[in-house]
Amino acid sequence: MYKSIIRPVLFTMNAEQAHHFTFTSLKWAFKIPGISALANAFFGSLKGKETEVMGLRFRNPIGLAAGFDKDAKLYNELASFGFGFIEIGTLTPKAQPGNPKPRLFRLVEDEAVINRMGFNNGGLDEAVLRLQKKKTDIVIGGNIGKNKVTPNEEALNDYLLGVEALHPVVDYFVVNVSSPNTPNLRELQEKEPLTKLLKAVQSKNNELGAKPLLLKIAPDLTEGQLDDIIDIINSLNLDGVVATNTTISREGLKASAQKIDAIGAGGLSGKILRERSTEVVRYLRSKLHKDVAIIAVGGVFTGADAKEKLEAGANLVQVWTGFLYEGPSMVRKILRNL
Repeated sequence: MYKSIIRPVLFTMNAEQAHHFTFTSLKWAFKIPGISALANAFFGSLKGKETEVMGLRFRNPIGLAAGFDKDAKLYNELASFGFGFIEIGTLTPKAQPGNPKPRLFRLVEDEAVINRMGFNNGGLDEAVLRLQKKKTDIVIGGNIGKNKVTPNEEALNDYLLGVEALHPVVDYFVVNVSSPNTPNLRELQEKEPLTKLLKAVQSKNNELGAKPLLLKIAPDLTEGQLDDIIDIINSLNLDGVVATNTTISREGLKASAQKIDAIGAGGLSGKILRERSTEVVRYLRSKLHKDVAIIAVGGVFTGADAKEKLEAGANLVQVWTGFLYEGPSMVRKILRNL
């Protein structure tokens, strides 16, 4: 029904309009008595898929990646669609509108998406208020970033504010320095600034009561850069890594060069990212301490895709673009095939 009726209707709208329409529709639908129970019955997590990672108990290993529910507006409702965990954000200390629209584009022929959203969000304070109204026992991750107007030399303070504000209401943290849509953000992935940033964030997290702390990295890193990341994670005893964010590469797409050029800059996600994401996961697992958790994200649409990530060394798997194309039954289908 989703692919034959609902998705064609949504795809008549531009991608960002469809996203907001879906959020509004779900919010209203779940106000109807019994809808939550019905959604759980049809799409909820399967029993016997529980897993423990980083000292946290997950319903199952399939989560919703950051960027879908940026402002923690729909996590209670989304928990009914079978996810083992949901990562909210990326959140910045101050509200910011993000980049000019249009900024979210579908490449249907590739089952992919290009976005240059630019950390659009309502800020930490609003998200915290919503997270204080949690009605589900699902694991919630908090993905934190810096405001666009904050120069890299002062970025640390933004990340510390993120940890401080979200600490009472999330179960783990992800430091995002890998989005291609905030100017110069990826420079923070270099060894020296990243080590300084993570040390300070880790110290603040420990001071408040240590919760799992992870780093989200780009798929475009060289082997040498990945080695630097591995050294940092191992030396600081970070709890984990999220691999990977979107890519700035456009190699291998079926969409025409004209169409891609017309869209312009942004991070690419979808099926095209599956192979590279798995390569990064496999490389990380070969060199990271066995206790370091890997959350794999990139090109996961099916149970076979998720299994590939887990066999490459991931402990958990996240979806985003696949959920957009496959619909609400996606997670249960993946779990049945694991």
